[in-house]
Formats: sequence, structure tokens, C-alpha cells
Amino acid sequence: MIEREETRIVGRWLLEAGRVVGDANCDRIEILVRDHLVFVADAPEGWFKLYRDPVDARLWEKSYPESHLHGGGPPMLSLVSNEEAAKRYGHVA
Repeated sequence: MIEREETRIVGRWLLEAGRVVGDANCDRIEILVRDHLVFVADAPEGWFKLYRDPVDARLWEKSYPESHLHGGGPPMLSLVSNEEAAKRYGHVA
């Protein structure tokens, strides 16, 4: 789960045995998105997705801050306010 004091979870890519792999935060983000967070909306530009935490109703945005890298780079989950979400995604219920 996501701790109350967390506001950002940043994934990193690592080089292991000649291969690029995601770190533990990449794995954690994918598990949270798949098994815990509730999908709310896609951003019009396509690189951002909005999720709600069913435990505390906080909004989380999945993005790829290093999108210049192949495959969009590693993921990041960031806490966003309702106001920020409304600007990017339109009305958020």
C-alpha cells in the first residue's frame, strides 16, 4: 500500500548482466496500479493516467518523466490535488 506520508514513488532503470531492468519502485508502481489503485482517467496527451487510492481517496498520477528514453522510461507515481487533476483530466468525480 501507499504510506500516508508518501507523495511520490519514482522508478529507476538499472543495468544488470547487460540488461536494463526496473528497480523495486518500478515493480511496486506496477503492483499498485494493477492490484490496489482504481483507474480514473487517461490524459488527452496519452502519457499520463490518473488513479484513486480506495483507502484514502487521494489521487495519483502515473507518468514517465524520462519519456525521451526508449519505451517511455521508468514510471513515476505522484500525488496530485483535485484541482491539478481537474486541469489535466477535466471533471474528476
